[in-house]
This record gives sequence, C-alpha cells and structure tokens, in this order.
Amino acid sequence: MQLLDLTADAVTLTRQLVDIESVSRDEEAIADAVESALRALPHLSVVRRGNTVVARTELGRPSRVVLAGHLDTVPVNDNLPSRLDEGTGLLHGLGTCDMKGGDAVILRLAATVTEPVHDLTFVLYEAEEIDAAFNGLRLLSESDPELLEADFAVLMEPSNAVVEAGCQGTLRVEVRTRGERAHSARAWRGVNAIHGAADVLVRLSEYEPRRPVIDGLEYHEGLNAVFIRGGVAGNVLPDECVVEVNHRFAPDRTEDEALAFVTDFFAPYDVTLTDTAPGALPGLDRPAARAFIDAVGGVVNPKFGWTDVARFTVLGVPAVNYGPGDPMLAHKQEEHVPVEQIERCEQKLRAWLEGRAGDPTDEGDTA
Repeated sequence: MQLLDLTADAVTLTRQLVDIESVSRDEEAIADAVESALRALPHLSVVRRGNTVVARTELGRPSRVVLAGHLDTVPVNDNLPSRLDEGTGLLHGLGTCDMKGGDAVILRLAATVTEPVHDLTFVLYEAEEIDAAFNGLRLLSESDPELLEADFAVLMEPSNAVVEAGCQGTLRVEVRTRGERAHSARAWRGVNAIHGAADVLVRLSEYEPRRPVIDGLEYHEGLNAVFIRGGVAGNVLPDECVVEVNHRFAPDRTEDEALAFVTDFFAPYDVTLTDTAPGALPGLDRPAARAFIDAVGGVVNPKFGWTDVARFTVLGVPAVNYGPGDPMLAHKQEEHVPVEQIERCEQKLRAWLEGRAGDPTDEGDTA
C-alpha cells in the first residue's frame, strides 16, 4: 500500500496524492492510503464507506464545520507523475488542480489542527467526476446523513483560492420536431423534421440570459444546444429531429421552475427532461458564511458551474467553494496549480479553524 506522510508540507503531500492514480471507479488505492493515514491520528474517529473516508473530531464544540474534497480524477492523459516547476512555482499533473491540492490541505489540517474552535468533519470521497449515481458524497448523504450534519461546509473545489459562493443548477432536455417521411425526390409529399428544427435553433440564438443578483452576486444563466440528431437515409426526409439543450439556471430557481421555463420557451415542441441537478443559494446572509469569507480575504465570486455544494444545501448546510487552482484548468492535459495557492489556502483555513483569523499578521503554523 502506498503511504501518505501527513507531516510533510501541503505541496509535498499534493504530489504524493497526485502520484497515486485514482481515475473514477479506481479509487481503492488512494482511499486505502487516506484511511491508513487518518486512522493513525488519535484525535480523530474514522469511518469508511466504499472508497469514501470520513474523519471527525468529537470535542463538544458548539458548532461543526465540514471540509470536503473528492479523491477521483478524470482519465490519465499523459500527465502523470507530478512535476514541480520551481521556476514558475507551478505543480503540474493530473488532479493537481481538480482537486488533490485541496485534498492535501484537508489532510494537513486534519493532522495538525487539534484544538479547533469548531468540531471538524473531513470528507474525502469517491466518484465525483462521473455519473451522480456513483458520487460518494451523494451515497454518504443517503446511507449516513448524520456524518454530514454541520453548521457550515467548505468544498475545496478549485476556485483560485477565493470564495465562490453557491452554484448554478443544470438540466438537459430533448426538444423534438416532428415531420413526415417522404422520398427526397418528392419532398413536397412529406415534412422535413430537420428543417423544422431551424426554429428551435433561432430561438436559442435569440435567447437573452437572465442575470439575477443574489446576495450581491450576479449569476449568468445559459441555454445552449449541445447535440442535434436526426435522419433516416440519404434519400428520405426525416420525420423526427432532436435538439439536446443544456440549461444552466441561477440558484434562485428550483429544478421545477427551470424546467417550466424551458418547456414554455420551446412551446409547442415536445420537451423531454433527461437530466437535472439543483443549484445552491450562496447563503451569504448566514453568519457562518460571512465570517468565513471575511477570514479568508473578503473576496467572493458567484459559482457558474455545478458543484457538490448543492448536496450540502439539500441537507440544510450552508456551503461555499474554496480551494487552490484555476477551475478553467480542470480536466486539461496541462492541468497545474500554483504552489502559492495551496499554501495560502492552508494558512487561511488553519487560522480560521483555530480562531486566529482576526490577526492579519498571523501566518499560522505550517510545520
């Protein structure tokens, strides 16, 4: 079994995590290493479900905070093992950004913050990068929801080391146009369903995104065709064409409200829902969220993509995204993370968890 050294600095620990290949559905080796390292810490109780590992303090504090990160990556793309470029201060390799830099910070804090002002729950989970049916956080919320009970949660998805609040919801629909088959040499005897889809595409091109302001943050919705299919044969007018549309909706709308909007937008065409996930309100009116933002620098941006903060919202736990790395680099072959962001996230979180965030001169103990 590969071993993790939780006494190492966060950058070294990131490299150790990156160099354990953990493509989705193949996280056993990294989960074994994480579990072994955490079970060696006497101040934590550890539970494992599948390839998801949960470690908790039980100090009787009046509040509890969750720090969570996924262990899996997208498939390898000639970007392992890790490589540190000391000249640029960038750590390269699969998962450096999404999100083993954040995982390393979680593990460092789990090992070294022994007298926090909050009770702490550390969640390192499997299968975030694939179908939601396998998502370790979702499965944990169903099998052991008590393990995720908290007053606040930080999901350490890459966010350039600033807070990204909430997340937009997402849904996909199939929009169908109908026609009548006919020989293409006698096209007037039928109705071409692909030609009929032109109206659907025109509507999409003329769509004006809604940009609601929630808790002072401006979200930007989207409605886009992502696939189109139709056709029978080279000499036949098609009787059906399907345009697949993805709608990214602001978190002030429920999934039902977003679907109602899309259905009305494309009326009278048939609209079939194929996938949906709720958004998460930023929750900046919650004292815990505001205190966290102030503690880590005061900068907060809206999250336009979907993340697992939505799962915490469903559980009634306010949550934000905060982690090292540029989310635009996630899943790319040239994925990398600035060393400075890993170190800054660890320092800011450590000071907050130990109740020292109000002292701007306190760099924290990173030993």
